[in-house]
Amino acid sequence: MGGPGCYRMSATLGIRREDKNRWEQRVPLTPQHVLQLKKKYGIETFIQPSNIRVFSEEEYRKIGAHVQDSLTPSSVVFAVKEIPVDFFERGKTYIFFSHTIKGQKHNMPMLKKMMEMGCTLIDYERIVDNNGRRLVFFGRFAGLAGMVDALWTFGQRLVWEQIDSPFNEIKQTIHYKDLEDIKKHFTAVGKDIKTNGLPQGLTPLIIGFTGYGNVSIGAQEILDILPIKEIKPEEIESIFKNPSNKVIYKVVFKEEHMVEPASPDKKFDLQDYYNHPDGYRPAFERYIPSLSILMNCIFWSAQYPRLLTKKYLKKSFQKGEKIHLKVIGDISADVNGAIECTEKTTSPDTPVFIYNPNTDTIKDGYEGDGVVVMAVDNLPCELPRESSQSFSETLLRFIPAIMKADFTVADFDTVALPSKIKNAVILYQGKLTPAYQYINKYL
Repeated sequence: MGGPGCYRMSATLGIRREDKNRWEQRVPLTPQHVLQLKKKYGIETFIQPSNIRVFSEEEYRKIGAHVQDSLTPSSVVFAVKEIPVDFFERGKTYIFFSHTIKGQKHNMPMLKKMMEMGCTLIDYERIVDNNGRRLVFFGRFAGLAGMVDALWTFGQRLVWEQIDSPFNEIKQTIHYKDLEDIKKHFTAVGKDIKTNGLPQGLTPLIIGFTGYGNVSIGAQEILDILPIKEIKPEEIESIFKNPSNKVIYKVVFKEEHMVEPASPDKKFDLQDYYNHPDGYRPAFERYIPSLSILMNCIFWSAQYPRLLTKKYLKKSFQKGEKIHLKVIGDISADVNGAIECTEKTTSPDTPVFIYNPNTDTIKDGYEGDGVVVMAVDNLPCELPRESSQSFSETLLRFIPAIMKADFTVADFDTVALPSKIKNAVILYQGKLTPAYQYINKYL
């Protein structure tokens, strides 16, 4: 390695400070894992100082990391969220959630700058297995925090409606000490429901989840602390005949509940739906009137039918139909996406807004006519320590191969990287790699 201050470029990594907003306290690598990389592989770490990061500078200094503003000594720089355009250094490799693969307009200037600077970009979102499942993710933590925040929203909405319920006690995720604190409190709320039941006007209390991936699993993990009874979508109707006020009914919706073939003589086929979404029409709205809370946990893009349209909500509200829906926990937080009335994303300090279907307008808070939408777009940062720990653990196994790779070889094909990482390289030396050529049309 040479003397102090003399580092092999391939064996030095940088960690950028997060500054997208004041809530972003997460890190891609924890002090414990930085130490492991140093001991086992001789990898040195340079980390920028930050006064909001959940792990202190001292914790990094203690294990031998270099805390300084300049990341010039690092050949590979890790971050969590998007990086400002003036940060990039010529020819370097950057690994972060770039939010560019759908051609997201607001991130195209950043991508252009990386191209100008001849940078290499690896995106965590594209590190996937053979079935396209993500391997490095915060999804479970988005689900955990999203469910807590949705139940807090529900409690606040009921207070506004002058309904006293056990949900009044629930706080926002950011006001709990940690995940353990949340689970302890939810256990107490669950006991209250079991003992005293729910108010008459709230039963049956049905909470629906769209999707069954990491986000949905995290959200259900929180709800499952309460007394729940899981039912199938086709059982919803019968629950209304004889509901219990001592349980919350949980229902998980899959693709076959969300859409149906446009042609009546065709059967639903999952692969066919993914390949030909235009051959399917929305079918989910039939379940909406029965749900009190809808948790949206699916990945959505414009070629798929929406789950919930403004038109449907307007019709339901104008007709004065008996619609139970009070809260939408839109964890996916796509603006005007699967949930069309998600007019904007929100942040932990103003997490919710009311959507009024009659006037097609929104206003912050949970008071007023309409349905309350929780659309915090950065939920894992509400559990920064646990989410960083989990993320760092999954990222760790890929780091030695990334640090060993020679990103200076001219031909992308010859870069020695495991296929899972290679498939996640969006830019190589400033040029879009073959799998991501389509992004050109957004530039």
